[in-house]
Amino acid sequence: MSDQSRPYRTAAVIPAAGRGVRLGPGAPKALRALGGTPMLSHAVRAMAASRHVSLVVVVAPPDGAPEVRHLLDEHALPERTDFLVVPGGGTRQESVRLGLDALPEDVAVVLVHDAARPLVPVDTVDAVIEAVRDGAPAVVPALPLADTVKEVEPGAPGEPEPVLSTPVRARLRAVQTPQGFDRDTLMRAHEEVALSGEGATDDAGMVERLGAPVVVVPGHEEAFKVTRPLDLVLAEAVLARRRANDGF
Repeated sequence: MSDQSRPYRTAAVIPAAGRGVRLGPGAPKALRALGGTPMLSHAVRAMAASRHVSLVVVVAPPDGAPEVRHLLDEHALPERTDFLVVPGGGTRQESVRLGLDALPEDVAVVLVHDAARPLVPVDTVDAVIEAVRDGAPAVVPALPLADTVKEVEPGAPGEPEPVLSTPVRARLRAVQTPQGFDRDTLMRAHEEVALSGEGATDDAGMVERLGAPVVVVPGHEEAFKVTRPLDLVLAEAVLARRRANDGF
């Protein structure tokens, strides 16, 4: 930190303004129920479960901030954690930036977390925060790949595609969230890295473009992203097992 007198406060930003089209029609993905509770509430609780996180900023659909605020009020969070709801933008990158703009001055460490990863364990959250506190400008939880990966020349849907190469699997990782950042580094990335189209879906990738170091810490298999209907089935099973084991 450039200013050692600044307290080490940590906040999490959860962009939840997307529609989640791959889960099919209906409510936005973040508001789908998981175990009777909206997925977004699980994601907010997962961040608030860390004793380091004192603020969670939820970036809502542009016209849905009151609904999201009401929803979070209904599902109590730990008393030591504050939450804010702000309207989002047209892309994930815009929404993250709007969440960053809402952070108080005393926040030094920022987590950016996918609302669609509702079951990330607190140990993973803490590991990311601790790595940032130890001096890493950007930290990403990640897992080794179970499958061999092929780089292909994309073709029409359903058509055979030519293989271009087979990357060495041992060097590859599947990244998860929360991604953790030194606040100043992440702000600089959002100010300096211009991306077109959909913008950035990976904030650590923006930091990489600055030339700043990004490190990986071990992720967790339960931090998977709920994107397709089968993922929702798996998430329900994980949640049911947790409730049976923990009474949670």
